[in-house]
Amino acid sequence: MDKTDPLKMIHNIPQPAFEQYLTDVLAKDSNVDIRRGVSFISLRQDGFQAVITTVEERTTGHQFQIRSKYLIACDGARSKVRTGLGIGSDGEDSYETMMTIHFNANLRPIVGNRVGMLHWIADPLASGFIIAYDLSGNSVLISNFDATKQPVESWNQELCRQTVTSAIGKDIPFDVLSYRPWVLSRKVARFYRQGNVFLAGDAAHSFPPTGGLGLNSGLGDVHNLAYKIALVLQGKASERLLDSYDEERRQVAIVNSIQSVKNGKQIFGLLKTLGIGEDAVRARRNLYASLGDPDKKREIDEGIEAQREHFDNLALHIGYVYGDKSIPPHASKYVPSFAVGARLPHAWIRLLRQQSSTKPNLAPVDVSYVDEFSADDIQLRQHSTLDLCDIDKFTLLGNLDSVPGVKSYRLGRDFEVVGPGADGWLASSGLDKAGGLLVRPDQHILMVLDATNTAKDVEIVLDKYLGRSH
Repeated sequence: MDKTDPLKMIHNIPQPAFEQYLTDVLAKDSNVDIRRGVSFISLRQDGFQAVITTVEERTTGHQFQIRSKYLIACDGARSKVRTGLGIGSDGEDSYETMMTIHFNANLRPIVGNRVGMLHWIADPLASGFIIAYDLSGNSVLISNFDATKQPVESWNQELCRQTVTSAIGKDIPFDVLSYRPWVLSRKVARFYRQGNVFLAGDAAHSFPPTGGLGLNSGLGDVHNLAYKIALVLQGKASERLLDSYDEERRQVAIVNSIQSVKNGKQIFGLLKTLGIGEDAVRARRNLYASLGDPDKKREIDEGIEAQREHFDNLALHIGYVYGDKSIPPHASKYVPSFAVGARLPHAWIRLLRQQSSTKPNLAPVDVSYVDEFSADDIQLRQHSTLDLCDIDKFTLLGNLDSVPGVKSYRLGRDFEVVGPGADGWLASSGLDKAGGLLVRPDQHILMVLDATNTAKDVEIVLDKYLGRSH
């Protein structure tokens, strides 16, 4: 929460707003050419030399070709690129059918002080939940419905208005902006690369919004792929490096898709536990009876606890380890890992060499909005270990210098780990025993060093990873 406004939520950005933000940033980059209103038609590959893509301006029908070294397909769950390449998907559908209704309404008078990002709706006419991106306006209702009793084609603006009104519980003014049905399902492409064409985001994987794993999975895709393509184009790595994209990211999508479906089934399973599956009068009677029944109440409490993985799933967002094929036993139980393939765990650090050329050019993190932090707490939380990682270089944390192509930070000279948990972070990382960590540009660990490792050892690991002859 924002302490200057207790009802103002932060860090909850709807995808359209986030995409617009990215577009605005990219529009200022002279190296980026943004074309709107253009549709993919077809592509052909000239060996591994180039991809020739035919696209069409939708308003004029004019077609033209784009020649590029690589093509990254981010064209959504119904990707024409994926279909054109003949790449199938694995996964399954469930029996649950949902309707997402995007609407604009001021919900603040309705919720009062019960402010939240997500509000559950336990009503037979609109069982589901409201995601409030902005309680003063922008919200989404996701409602479960029986497609056999209420066919998809029967939905219209009026039915959407009735459903939203039932969910809100009061007759207030609002606008229905859009609505669309979807099935609780998951799909993961069987492979992410064909020649010089790569799939990313929903084109590579699609799963329900339950858990918010879709957008983050897509960002993880391009975070993994972008620096690899850059290194190949710069001649610093061989094409073999690009094969690791599929190997690393597909397993992450499989795990996240399974969890998303699980989240959805648990949500609507809980609503069914409340007895909301029949006509309105009988369902409401069941709901109140369930809340007064001790055995049913216990079942409801267990169902609510089962939702923890939906909202607390850090183990999936940052806890995955490339190369690990196991399914996390519980998405809420994140344990920082210093294994090869893991994302570098965060710890607060203090930068020591203020005038050094190795000092990151970073503004301090602003955590002053957290009421629980004292002035001393805020001073200890200005930079993270993740801030040391360059977006286009490999980073070495530890006690070695002068590794070609690597930016090095020495513990005790360039930085120190501070704040709660500092000793545990140092012990787990091995830095307290003269060890070290070689970190990739995407912040994942490439090598764990001990006191016996030399700069030559680091070079060997780098050459092997980049596919360079040694």
